[in-house]
Amino acid sequence: MANVEQVQPRKGPSLAIQAAMLLVVTAAAIGMGWMSGGYLKGVDAPASVPVAPENEGKTQPAPAEQTAVGPTLVVLAPITTNIASPADSWIRMEVSVVYDGPQPQAMSDDIHQDLLALVRTLKMHQIEGASGYQHLKADIEERAAIRSQGHAKQVLIRTLLLE
Repeated sequence: MANVEQVQPRKGPSLAIQAAMLLVVTAAAIGMGWMSGGYLKGVDAPASVPVAPENEGKTQPAPAEQTAVGPTLVVLAPITTNIASPADSWIRMEVSVVYDGPQPQAMSDDIHQDLLALVRTLKMHQIEGASGYQHLKADIEERAAIRSQGHAKQVLIRTLLLE
């Protein structure tokens, strides 16, 4: 008869070593989570933003006469228009602009008109999905910053409806 060697299955690390490695990896994950949480908690949180009153036929005082200092939130009028393609699709967008300080109402009106012109050139495929929304928001913030000579720090899209 032929010699047949008995091949024994190769054994991996023992159960104790596997449990120890699991504990080490778990402890490392907990430590990294704790450290990153502490780092993020230490980052300055945004201060509350005062809301500028809506001017209904009133003139806004000159910046020297205003007492508010710091970021100012201005709510723009809703933008409702059709988009470029498909032409029968309509968009309604409500936005607010965060300025680094009080600004004249004319600047907000200019930003509103610029955003209206931008929205009218949009095509449906440009704003589909999360990445399309991010690109739209980046374009809007860039236009607002250019129109306000850098005074517009952030544009908040409050409502975005497509029909």
